[in-house]
Amino acid sequence: MDFRHTDEQQAWKDMLHSFMNKEVGREYTREHDENRQFPDEAYKKIADQGWLGLLVPEELGGLEADPVFYAIFCEAMAKFSLDTAACVMTSMFTATNIVRHGSEAQKKEHLPPYLAGERKFSVSISEPEAGSDAAAVKTKAVLDGDEWVLNGNKIWCSGAHLPGAVITVLARTSEDRHKGMSLILVPNDTPGLDIQKMPTIVRRSLGTTEYFLTDVRVPKENILGEPGQGWEFINGHLEYERLGLAASYVGNARTALDDTIAYTKQRTQFGRSLSSFQVLKHRMAENECELQAARLLVYQAATKMARGERAVQEVSMAKVFAADVAYKIAFNGMQALGGYSQLPEYDMERYFREAKHGMVGGGANEIQRTIIAREMGL
Repeated sequence: MDFRHTDEQQAWKDMLHSFMNKEVGREYTREHDENRQFPDEAYKKIADQGWLGLLVPEELGGLEADPVFYAIFCEAMAKFSLDTAACVMTSMFTATNIVRHGSEAQKKEHLPPYLAGERKFSVSISEPEAGSDAAAVKTKAVLDGDEWVLNGNKIWCSGAHLPGAVITVLARTSEDRHKGMSLILVPNDTPGLDIQKMPTIVRRSLGTTEYFLTDVRVPKENILGEPGQGWEFINGHLEYERLGLAASYVGNARTALDDTIAYTKQRTQFGRSLSSFQVLKHRMAENECELQAARLLVYQAATKMARGERAVQEVSMAKVFAADVAYKIAFNGMQALGGYSQLPEYDMERYFREAKHGMVGGGANEIQRTIIAREMGL
């Protein structure tokens, strides 16, 4: 089995990393993290390259790339920050819901401004009493004439507050646990929608929110597919979300480990470099083994998806393993850098914060293991 990228895939990877080094970089990333600002300039550059259309068919104005190219993209976007990658990926994998399940009118309305970088998407699943148990959502959507009327409380909805964002809301349209849920498109300037950005230790650039819907009215045409198809749709969506997250963990962990190696080589104590101490170099060698294994799991999942096959187990395996590896690498980096690791200009504290979030966001590690066990027939 040949694990090398093809020439085309390698050229894509090289171009993306060159872009991240020249057009984004460390200082820009630190600035937006510290100021809790969305990286508008970088996002516009990405839109201008046409990369927002990576998962959009050519006939709809996109690039129609396969999941392997998508994974390479997500890995590169996370080079300096998982949050930077999330700023791009969130709209990308949420847009697939419109691509795959939207009406022609919905595609025409939403995809052109999205591809131009003028519209963002946010997906809203969790509620205060429905986190890992996503099927327990209580937010209701009731059809009243030609409009859906929504009432409820959603939380951990990243990017919902951004200008021009459209929220894909998972709401209950009947009492059936799974078949009673639907996906409804709600523009974030709709009357009755109260959005509050949350002061979290991560998602500083993208931002995550809690919001309340009070008699929010949208046209009945804003539903994706038919009533009751929301659970089915969201599960397909999660394959792309979890693949992208796993790839981004690998990308950021690569930088965190490289930073640790560089620091231990130049830092001296007791008359010798830190990298010469066995405890540290063995720790970094173990991290390298784990990181390479995580990358292989990511591209195994991506390759299976590219063949059009179901990859629920593979994306969960990639996500949980890559999240654990990213956290371990960042934790070891914090130890190696000592007091300096706490300073923003060394970046390690950001890697550490964001890696810890990766063990919960997008489906907690415990849930991923439950999914894997279920797929094993347990």
